[in-house]
Amino acid sequence: MRDLVIIGAGGFGRETIDTVRAINEIVPTWRLLGVVDDALSPNNESRLAALGVAYLGPLGSVPDDAAVAIAVGSPSTRAAILQRLDGGFDFPALVHPSTTIGSAFSHGVGLITLAGVSIGTNVRVGDHVHLNAHAVIGHDTVASDFVSINPNATVSGAVQIGEGVLVGAASVVLQGVSIAPRATVGAGACVVKDVGSHRTVKGVPAR
Repeated sequence: MRDLVIIGAGGFGRETIDTVRAINEIVPTWRLLGVVDDALSPNNESRLAALGVAYLGPLGSVPDDAAVAIAVGSPSTRAAILQRLDGGFDFPALVHPSTTIGSAFSHGVGLITLAGVSIGTNVRVGDHVHLNAHAVIGHDTVASDFVSINPNATVSGAVQIGEGVLVGAASVVLQGVSIAPRATVGAGACVVKDVGSHRTVKGVPAR
């Protein structure tokens, strides 16, 4: 088993703990040393304790020889954390065993998928991509680095998603749409046309 540290004690960080435990139930893979967080709240401290997971301290507490999962929901915060980390850390893919994966799937480092994710054929995702519970990623979709697809979102086929995009919970992105870097799709939105960089769209149809 390999040592693993999770960065982030919030909701996504604790759901990543569930993913790690689910992986270990199938094949013992990870020895979870604990969680680091620069701003641990009392609520998250008690929630970690209830899970039996140690709090190791702020970001500088990551052991040099441990694998690391950046389990923070905000794409921009994930990118900032990566810039702050010193040394050549290993960022493994943590894929929940219930994830279904189509043929010809490729991904970068730091991928995290939660329970029930569905990935179609010929999907490509970049580094530090988060696919939240029950997200659906359609065929031939490309998602760049630091993308977050939130719970129950559906991304149709042949969608292009730029770096740092957040696709909100229960939203739908229709086939062939392009979403430019650092845009945000609001929860429950239906995206029917391309979205520009740094734009936030919401509603049905999304505007």
